[in-house]
Amino acid sequence: MSTDAGAAAHAGTAVNAERRTAVVAGVLFLVTEVAAIAGAALYRPLLGGGPGADNRALIGALCELVLVAAVAGTGVTLFPVVKRWGEGLALGYLCARLLEAAVILLGIVAVLALTTVRREAAQPGATAADAALVAVHDWTFLVGPNIILGLNTALLAWLMYRSRLVPRPIAVLGLVGGPLICASAAAVMFGLYAQLSVPGSLAALPVFAWEVALAVRLIVRGFGRTRGSD
Repeated sequence: MSTDAGAAAHAGTAVNAERRTAVVAGVLFLVTEVAAIAGAALYRPLLGGGPGADNRALIGALCELVLVAAVAGTGVTLFPVVKRWGEGLALGYLCARLLEAAVILLGIVAVLALTTVRREAAQPGATAADAALVAVHDWTFLVGPNIILGLNTALLAWLMYRSRLVPRPIAVLGLVGGPLICASAAAVMFGLYAQLSVPGSLAALPVFAWEVALAVRLIVRGFGRTRGSD
């Protein structure tokens, strides 16, 4: 009886730990969305050469530092859970998530450097240094939160689809959204349309819906395997 009670207590502890992991991962996904939107909105005037945008850009950079931590956090938090359904794929997701965070960080450094250049410039207006730093940011924004994001979205969505840790319609959103945002990034690279445009926004919508749906599911219900998942 004591052995059975100990096993039950151990199982209960494991379930509670997994539930906490799901909540933490869900909260981190929501933080990535809020921080990314806030950061882009705050520093966009600086990239356009608008006057008096430095302070807002600094706040935006702080938001994106939170984004970097949350992006890395989702990878680290989910890795121990999803590796049971494919350790290689799970490791790939973790590495891609960390790479995405690193690329975003490079873009933040470009924004911070741009604020310094603008403050120290003798004359207002765009300079060659301004243009170079804006270009660095724009390319990191395309490579990190688009191409690499599409890759890690597809990896995690496949692991979720395979394991049924979340309902399959949620996983399908990621399986569609990941490749779609990668294809959109390629279209932007070849000049078919601007990244911040109607086609670019529509291509990013499935990934946004995937992350929000995944976050809400993890916070409200946690991980839960459904019938037929084995």
